[in-house]
Amino acid sequence: MRYGAVAIVDFSLSEELLAMRAHVRQFARAEIAPLAAELDAEPRFPRDTLAKMGELGLLGVLTPEDYGGAGLDTLSYVVLLEEIAAADASHATIMSVTNGLPQTMLLRYGSDEQKRRYLPRLASGEWIGAFCLSEPHAGSDAVAMTTRAQRVEGGYRLNGTKAWITGGGEADLYLVMAKTDPAAGARGVSCFLVEGGTPGMSFGRPERKLGQHAAITTTVTFDDCVVPETALLGPEGQGFVIAMASLDGGRIGIAALAVGVARAAFEAARDYANERTAFGRPIRRFQAVGFSLADMDTQIEAARMLTYRAAWLKDRGYRVTREAAQAKLFASEAAARITHDAIQVFGGYGYTKDYPVERYFRDARVTEIYEGTSEIQRMVIERQIYRDLDRR
Repeated sequence: MRYGAVAIVDFSLSEELLAMRAHVRQFARAEIAPLAAELDAEPRFPRDTLAKMGELGLLGVLTPEDYGGAGLDTLSYVVLLEEIAAADASHATIMSVTNGLPQTMLLRYGSDEQKRRYLPRLASGEWIGAFCLSEPHAGSDAVAMTTRAQRVEGGYRLNGTKAWITGGGEADLYLVMAKTDPAAGARGVSCFLVEGGTPGMSFGRPERKLGQHAAITTTVTFDDCVVPETALLGPEGQGFVIAMASLDGGRIGIAALAVGVARAAFEAARDYANERTAFGRPIRRFQAVGFSLADMDTQIEAARMLTYRAAWLKDRGYRVTREAAQAKLFASEAAARITHDAIQVFGGYGYTKDYPVERYFRDARVTEIYEGTSEIQRMVIERQIYRDLDRR
């Protein structure tokens, strides 16, 4: 693991990546964007379009080709994820989750058998992955989880409830954090691979959320759910450690998602301000609107550059805990401001469902919460400021 900042960051996009971005943008606008309002009004898990994303390699972007993935780097991943998010945040969240901890943790810590069994299915989109850490009373304080995994003959018995699980009841593989040694704190948490349909596993009703309605979210309950010893991912007692070590990539993904939603809101406001007239001229010619658009555009560029920087450094082996938290914090809060300001540009129309900006506003809000709240990101950044200082 490499530490420290570099003086010059060169993350100019290759011609190949630019071509991929153009192709994914065309796909997202043709196949996903037309469904976004319908999925918001009548939520359902978008399996058909997810299957098409799988065919394009978008559900296994970071997974090596040997396991059926696209074998691309983190920078490519965030560039492509932004395009999906600009079309629909729900699709982007599902893409982020199944690309994220399920596949990255399997790749880094899975046995050869586990990798061969699960990665090709996840990377192709045949299966969707989910990550189960939070509980009804244990969110940011994840170590306070009460889900238990007790050794039984030939495996483990799981009992407990997980909350806010994207893809709950829809996913095919769940990475579940449970305590194997409650007295050991973070060192007593282990990770288990639980396939959908395992006896003793059940799901709550979909949460009635503010936004991202098609990214179905439920509780997942384990009631004497027995899994074999081969379901243990990594060493016993190391689940929390390996999950935390994998979070940086997830936060970079949410930053890219936030940039995509913000970009969609900005583009809608930009076009509307050029078409809508008042007092004989386009409203963009009024300083209040023009300055708002300028601020929105600047914040998007800043958020995107922070995201690219974190991805670029991660691809080169740097530890990016600080950079990932900065990108996630800034991009998510920028998305909240930009979607708010986009509604303001539309005026009364922005408050209606006749235009998409109210949906962008609702979809953006959760980016300040999942994968660690803004408050958690600030805590992480503050700690890293002093850790990096001590390493000099």
